[in-house]
Amino acid sequence: MLRVSVTEFCEREEVTHTLVIKLVELDIAKPVEGERAEEWVFDTTGAHWLEKALRLQRELDVEWESVSMLIELMRQREDLRRENAALRQRLARFLDD
Repeated sequence: MLRVSVTEFCEREEVTHTLVIKLVELDIAKPVEGERAEEWVFDTTGAHWLEKALRLQRELDVEWESVSMLIELMRQREDLRRENAALRQRLARFLDD
């Protein structure tokens, strides 16, 4: 699994550590390693949601709390799609029998 440090992420996305701390506090992403904020490491999923949050905030020009709610809804939608696909697959196997 690929990982990115908070410093690498901040440099790549041109954001501050303070902003990443705020996004973690809003549960947009959770670091997979690191005790202190300066040591945080994110997996690809966490980095993906951080990037998505930054893009949403820039494009929609809304408060971070609103972005956090949007991210939560997007996660729920992804979960529902995966669950739906799994149920369809089970149903198809049931109907084939």
